[in-house]
Amino acid sequence: MTTRKDSKGRVLRPGESERKKENRYVYKYTDSLKRRKAIYAKDLLELREKEKKLQKNQLDGLDTYVAGKASLNFVFDRYMTLKTELKQSTYSGYLYMYNRFVRDTFGKRKIADIKYSDVVFFYEQYLLKECELQVSTVENIHTILHPTFNLAVRDEIIRTNPCSGAMTQIKRQNKSMNGIRHALTIEQQKAFIDYTRESPVFGRWAPLFTVLFGTGGRIGEIIGLRWDDLDFDKREININHSVSYIVKASDDYRSSFTVSLPKTEAGIRTIPMMDSVYEAFQEEYEMQEEEGFSQIEIDGMSGFIFTNKNGNLHNPSCVNRAIKRVYEAYNDEELLVAEKEKREPNLIPHFSCHHMRHTFCTRMCEQEANVKVIQSIMGHKNIQTTLDIYADVTEVSKQNAIRNLANSNDVF
Repeated sequence: MTTRKDSKGRVLRPGESERKKENRYVYKYTDSLKRRKAIYAKDLLELREKEKKLQKNQLDGLDTYVAGKASLNFVFDRYMTLKTELKQSTYSGYLYMYNRFVRDTFGKRKIADIKYSDVVFFYEQYLLKECELQVSTVENIHTILHPTFNLAVRDEIIRTNPCSGAMTQIKRQNKSMNGIRHALTIEQQKAFIDYTRESPVFGRWAPLFTVLFGTGGRIGEIIGLRWDDLDFDKREININHSVSYIVKASDDYRSSFTVSLPKTEAGIRTIPMMDSVYEAFQEEYEMQEEEGFSQIEIDGMSGFIFTNKNGNLHNPSCVNRAIKRVYEAYNDEELLVAEKEKREPNLIPHFSCHHMRHTFCTRMCEQEANVKVIQSIMGHKNIQTTLDIYADVTEVSKQNAIRNLANSNDVF
């Protein structure tokens, strides 16, 4: 067999050739779909580096991926390696949700075999019924799976995304489970805060709840507040970071606090303190002067304002559980009092930390006509988010305005 060499006398390997007129080298090979392919380089050493990379990709399973024989797990892992711009908390959250609900079940299926009906069945029968997840949680899983399948479509591994339209159908089939986030009424908000403040059991939560209701801050922004972030002279709160309680895949999925920038660039902002918020901070400061200030340090930051009885930051889920305990205790007492007074009870519905933010935005929309001001205080990146809440509020305001007009006018 004749040994082939290039113009410099170097022995060429099978598949390699030199194109002297084009002043470059080429390596030809057959991919896993039996298609003839070629890679090029100006130098033989550069070409062989590309060959090594190609061979590594084949060993890593990319040839299987190209053939459409890879599992959904393989494609998801490939998708995650490309998401270098994700915040650590978001990245860990994606991994946690996928590993918990998808990897050992649906994730083992071949990407090319998954159809639209398979996705709907997985959402409906497994996630909703067997795992008993809320529609909102299934939607979070959908936001991971949809772009994963999109990657396979763009790489021409599959023709269409089987996730497309699946979540719309799930929402349509489960309208009763797909709750809309509503703000608390003024009466409900006042009842909750008054009950918390006067309660010997829950009174310690009053400053935190007041700040959440009175600033519209995201829970991570508020539990991450430090005394250095407050300007009592100007009565301003400087929102410049957020604290997340995240699951770390690198640490056996244990959760821990980490400091990051706010959710969006618009999240870096100042929020004026209304009197009740100013007083809540003062109350918290006076309590800590007696009991001691927080000594916890997270990612180099210290001096945090809101901590639990152990001196650690509040886990958002623990805050939500505290909210639930308060309104359930209030409702139990209110039912008894209303029955004695022979009136309808003013009950507080289920709500969470984020409902407090939504409630604050609603109160702002009721008082402020300049939507850009509301957007700035809320830290909404997209003004459409602000406008959607504003539209809901103004719709109610229109009805109240007409009702007031009818009551005060004898024309008709």
